[in-house]
Amino acid sequence: MAELAVVSVRKAKLQKYLEEGNKKAQIVFDLLEDPNEFLSTVQIGISLIGVLTGAFGGVTLSEPLSRLISFLPYNDLISIIIVVVVTTYLTLVIGEIVPKVIALNEPEKVSLKVAKSMVILSKIARPVSFILAKSSSFLLWLMRIENKNKDRVTEEEIELMIKEGREDGTIEQEEEDIIQRVFKLDDQKVDSIMTPRNEIIWINLEDDKQINKVKIIESRRSIFPISSGELDDFIGVVQAKDILSLMFSEENFDINKIVKEPLVVSENLETLELLREFKENQEYVHMSLVVDEFGSVEGLITLNDLLEGIVGDIPGIDEEDEPQAVQRNDGTWLIDGRYPIDRFKKLFELKENLPNEEEDNYTTLAGFILSLSGKIPNEEDKYECGRFTFEIIDIDGHQIDKVLVSDSGPEITEE
Repeated sequence: MAELAVVSVRKAKLQKYLEEGNKKAQIVFDLLEDPNEFLSTVQIGISLIGVLTGAFGGVTLSEPLSRLISFLPYNDLISIIIVVVVTTYLTLVIGEIVPKVIALNEPEKVSLKVAKSMVILSKIARPVSFILAKSSSFLLWLMRIENKNKDRVTEEEIELMIKEGREDGTIEQEEEDIIQRVFKLDDQKVDSIMTPRNEIIWINLEDDKQINKVKIIESRRSIFPISSGELDDFIGVVQAKDILSLMFSEENFDINKIVKEPLVVSENLETLELLREFKENQEYVHMSLVVDEFGSVEGLITLNDLLEGIVGDIPGIDEEDEPQAVQRNDGTWLIDGRYPIDRFKKLFELKENLPNEEEDNYTTLAGFILSLSGKIPNEEDKYECGRFTFEIIDIDGHQIDKVLVSDSGPEITEE
């Protein structure tokens, strides 16, 4: 019981006991730090009990039992068999199965209860356990097996635990979704959540004030990059609330008074790193401009975009043109070209990566089709990939606007 409890203990839970001032928790940590000596001590105890049980059962019990059944032929042999069967049964049930089940059910609590006893036993058996530990270490060295005892938890293990918790009802579906999105954010670049350059609504100081006024009102956005001539020559960003406040206070206001400095990041920055930048650089407005290696603006990211990456889509009054996927009566899907590739995979329950997904790093359905075709397609062009057929329905300039997707369904493998 002690052996299974200590090796099955979860360090994170044990750490909680340690922080609460439980001194026995430190003893368990020490046992885990040197498992060779601990396991050798346990094995000594198990071996001694096995030897003593055999000797006691064979010598002490078999003889009186043999006299009781002296009227039977082969009474000596029968008595030994009975004693062996009974002691084996008791050893397995009382000495093995029940203690191990108890240890597996509450490994932390059991390990804390037996901690001091194991330390005392280790001190008593130290000379023998030292020889056993060194002998086992030498054999492991000969076999070139490294003795690892690092309790590392991987993302895959956490995801499995979350899935188990979801099935048990201890974790809600929304909680599972959020945790999975956080893991995914760590592997994504900022270009996967940014508003692309061709969709950025920005204020050009060279335009007439009335033009900019109409642009601000009709866009219904809350924040705007501001530039002079070209977007790449941006000066900063302005917020709609600051413009409104200045309009009420000054009849002929100067927009330069309310320009704020944006956070400028590389398109290769990881998404979680951007979140850290937002937290650390509090003097910036919560909007970032994404630039390429030449300093050209590639896109725009707000704090709301990051939040959506964690909790999912949040409807907003400035997001009426959210990319959609609509299933038609014939079973085909009409999908916007800007539809995120992650949502596409979730829609069709795809577990594996799509072709060239990691190499080309595309983030939308249009990007996937461009990766397939290698060129800007024309309307009515068709592409086949696995179970899917993609037909280009509408092209807006050089941008894929609408795609008709036919799905033949997942392949059924015969076993």
